[in-house]
Amino acid sequence: MKRQLIKFFTILSVIIACSAAANAQFRYAAIAGPEFTNLKFKQDLVDVSQTLSYQVGVQGEMMFPGLGFGIDLGLLYNQLGAKVNLGQRKIWAWQGYGDERVRLHTLQIPLHLRFKWTRMDGLEDIVAPFVYGGPDFNILVGHGHCDAFKYAGGDLSLSVGGGVELFKKWQVSFQYSWGMTYALKTVLLDNYSARSRSYTLRVAYFF
Repeated sequence: MKRQLIKFFTILSVIIACSAAANAQFRYAAIAGPEFTNLKFKQDLVDVSQTLSYQVGVQGEMMFPGLGFGIDLGLLYNQLGAKVNLGQRKIWAWQGYGDERVRLHTLQIPLHLRFKWTRMDGLEDIVAPFVYGGPDFNILVGHGHCDAFKYAGGDLSLSVGGGVELFKKWQVSFQYSWGMTYALKTVLLDNYSARSRSYTLRVAYFF
């Protein structure tokens, strides 16, 4: 079911982009914001708590005139992870591990479908609500030095969000993302793996 949902979003985004690109209105923005990140492990063997991080990068938006529908894509730097208390289990405590801050440095390529309310008798020039959702492709470019884990080269996540556009220049949105594939696993227990989770407040300025 999860794989089918990912394929649906990806294929639908590509079809829309290819069929209507000639008539689409494209623009780009700088985007940044704080992010609360966490890791969801298969089993609750140790305590895991979320950490505060950030997201920064560029975003492109392609809207199709008269429809209110479009896609957004971009390239963003993410610092994901969580605090993992490995010291609660002897299998890691005897090696000297304790409450570890696990960091995942990733380049994220989002590909989202979006809908923006653009027919509000001119009000959309001041404020225009929007919603979006779709897959994020995360490429691992670095990680913290915690040798208790081995890291995937990247992972796939899904995001949903919504917000408002102000004066056709600023966008403020809130997004939730959950990993669909594992981001890391422990060295000693092969089946003890985790997927990423994050809440992000995003502010974008369009040029």
